Amino acid sequence: MNWDEAVAYALTLEGAELSTSYGQPSVKANGNAFLNIGHEPDSSFVLHLDHGVIDWLMAEHPESFWKTPHYEGYPAVLVRYDTPRDDVVRAMIESACARALAKKPPRPRKAR
Repeated sequence: MNWDEAVAYALTLEGAELSTSYGQPSVKANGNAFLNIGHEPDSSFVLHLDHGVIDWLMAEHPESFWKTPHYEGYPAVLVRYDTPRDDVVRAMIESACARALAKKPPRPRKAR
């Protein structure tokens, strides 16, 4: 699943909208990013999930889910574009969207 396919699927979910995060394309729900490009745009995209889910995904599907030191301690996991498990990725996109919807919307930023 490549970036465009991941975004297209995410945008079919209730509450999801195309946006930006740190100047990069992302998909948000309730103002919270749950899918974005990240720091490895040539190989992977980022999903925002709970730590326990991330640990399980990396243990069960290391061919699809991974982290770099940049993401350690942060509730995010990298998803390889060439993953053989599109079904698991779609399920995790749904989970990430639900997680974003359940969170409070971020506070508006102050104008500079």
